[in-house]
Amino acid sequence: MGFIVVGVDGSDPSVEALKWGMRYAQRHELDVVAVTGYQIPWTIYIVPTFDEADYARRAQEMLDENVQRAQAEIPGVAVESRLILSRPDQALTLAAAGAELLVVGSHGFGALADTQLGSVADAVVHHAPCPVVVHRPSQSPSAD
Repeated sequence: MGFIVVGVDGSDPSVEALKWGMRYAQRHELDVVAVTGYQIPWTIYIVPTFDEADYARRAQEMLDENVQRAQAEIPGVAVESRLILSRPDQALTLAAAGAELLVVGSHGFGALADTQLGSVADAVVHHAPCPVVVHRPSQSPSAD
């Protein structure tokens, strides 16, 4: 069976993108892989209040919580969660190898909230090995 990849960063747009992707996967009999790419900030070595395991745990908790949120609204769709230690755009591009589709929210938790397209969405549009859907929360496209 084929699969789609959906980027999840904890933002509302990424959760909406996950729900859209789940509906799409359900209609097209595809599996869903929810991916969170995360990094360990270099400041960990200056002020070690968190260690690498703490960052991984927090990222996994966020991913699990957001997948559960989406599954509560769209039951019956199995979602595999993947946490990847890498920049989010690289993690998604890597995970999308062999995927039918990559779905991302138009904006997540980035520094440039007022731009037309978030930096991760822009990067995966240009580098993903499969078609990309950039989901905008204000739109209500069908998952056909």
